[in-house]
Amino acid sequence: RNGCRRLDLSGNARNWFLTGNPDSYRNLIGKGLRCLFDAPHTSGQEEYRNAVCISGRLCSQPSQPLGEKIPSLQISSAGQPPHHFPAWNVQINRSFHTSPSLQAAPVPLFWIIVKPAQKLFAIILGRSIRNWWKALPPNKRELFKESARKNKWKILLGVSSLGVVFIMFYFTHLEETPITGRARLLVFGKEHFRELSQMEYDMWMEQFKSQMLPETDARYQVVERVVGHLSESNKDIPQVAALQWVIHVVDEPGVNAFVLPNGQVFVFTGLLDAVSDIHQLSFILGHEIAHAVLEHAAEKASLVHFLDFLSLIFLTMIWAICPRDSLAVVGQWIQSKLQEFMFDRPYSRTLEAEADKVGLQFAAK
Repeated sequence: RNGCRRLDLSGNARNWFLTGNPDSYRNLIGKGLRCLFDAPHTSGQEEYRNAVCISGRLCSQPSQPLGEKIPSLQISSAGQPPHHFPAWNVQINRSFHTSPSLQAAPVPLFWIIVKPAQKLFAIILGRSIRNWWKALPPNKRELFKESARKNKWKILLGVSSLGVVFIMFYFTHLEETPITGRARLLVFGKEHFRELSQMEYDMWMEQFKSQMLPETDARYQVVERVVGHLSESNKDIPQVAALQWVIHVVDEPGVNAFVLPNGQVFVFTGLLDAVSDIHQLSFILGHEIAHAVLEHAAEKASLVHFLDFLSLIFLTMIWAICPRDSLAVVGQWIQSKLQEFMFDRPYSRTLEAEADKVGLQFAAK
C-alpha cells in the first residue's frame, strides 16, 4: 500500500499499488476484471489504477507559478514556440485509442487478480488443518507426534529442499539495473510491462482526452523543450535513446507528473504552476524518466509478488497454529505489518533514492 502514492494539494493520499495488505484485496478481483473487460469506461479506468500502478508518481508543494518566474519562456498560450532541435527523440502525439474489450491479461495483472484467491486458499487450508487436528482423538494425536519425531530428518530435508528451491529461483532471476548496476530480482519480462503500459496509457488518454493541451500551447512547448533537452543530453545512454518519449500535457490542477515504462510522459498544468523555473521542472522530469529507464515498475512488481508468495506459507501456518480465528486475524495483521515495514517501505525508498540520483545526473548533463 505504500509502494506508490499520488498526493494532491491538500495532502490527502490515495493508494496506487497494492502490495499485499489483507484489506487491500476486498474489491480487487472485481476491479481487475472490470479494467480488462470495460477499459473504455471511466469507472474501469479508476478501478484499474486502484489495482495496479506501473509508473512513478510525483508530489511537490506549490510555489510561485512558472509563468511569473520566467516570462522569457512565454507560458501564456499566446507565446512564441521555443526553439526545436531535430535530434530530440520526442514524439508529439495527440491521438488516442482504447484496447479491445476482450484481451488476454498481461502476466503481472493476472497475478494481481489471483492474489486474493491465493490468500483465501491459504486461510481455508490453515483453518482446515487446525480443525482436523482438534477433531483427532488423543491417541491418534500421540501417534501422529510419534511418527513426526521418527521422521524428523525427512521432514527437515523436505523443508530445506523447498527453501533451496526458493533461493535458487531468486538468484537465477537476478539482473543488473541499467546505469547503476545494482542487482535486482526481475520475474516479469519487459514485454509483459509493455502490454500493461499500453493498457494504462489507453485509460489515461480516455480519461483526459478533453483536457489535453494542443502542441501550439506555450505550456506544452515548455514541457516539450525540457523533455527534449533531457533526451538529447542523455542520448549516449542506450536505455534513454531506445525509448520514444511521447509528451502529454493535461490541463488539470493536480500537482503531478509521471512517465510510463513505454516512454509516455504525462505532466499536469498544476505542476507547471507549482515549480519556480524550468530547472525544478527538469529535476522532476529527470526523476520520473529515471523510473522508466531503470524499469522500476517491473522490479517492484517482481519483488512484491515473490514476497507475497512466500508469505502464503506463513499465512497458512498462522491459521493452522492459532487456536481461534480472532488470534489468527491478529497474527495475519502482524505478518502484513512486518512485511510492510521490513521490506515494502525500505525497498520503495531504495527505488525512489535511486531515481533521485539518476534523475539528477540526467538533469545535470
